[in-house]
Amino acid sequence: MEENKNNKMWIWIVVVLIIIIGIFLWATKSSAPIVVDNSNPTDNTALQVGSEDLSAGSVDIGAKAATIAYADALIKYKDARLQLDKICQASPDKMTFKNNAVLMVDNRAEVARTVKVGSTFPIKAYGFKLVKLSSAKLPATWLVDCGTSQNVSSILIEK
Repeated sequence: MEENKNNKMWIWIVVVLIIIIGIFLWATKSSAPIVVDNSNPTDNTALQVGSEDLSAGSVDIGAKAATIAYADALIKYKDARLQLDKICQASPDKMTFKNNAVLMVDNRAEVARTVKVGSTFPIKAYGFKLVKLSSAKLPATWLVDCGTSQNVSSILIEK
């Protein structure tokens, strides 16, 4: 009888430990973004995802090749990045910059977007643009539109 109680106690201890470990693993799971590896030149999808969209609206418009890879842009523009998610919501929703600063507008959706940051321009699916924030009258507040969503973010431009 005593041995049966000991077995039940050990079973309960194991169950409780499994629950505690499960809760710990669930609470500490990583929400880090996935970074595309552009080192494989035969993977066209990775190259498309990992390069600057050089069409209208980009500060590098008309360049023959991407001037900066996505992974490098994430580092360089970490404090000047406007991310648009799959439903065209922006993060952050408010930003402040000095006049003539460059902003990385990052489309994290699988579809191309039409975006307005000062002027209106397209961004390819999973692409990004580098946009110069320049205004003759300061301070200036620019409202950001993404697709049919209006005012998803506001940008204050100061001297």
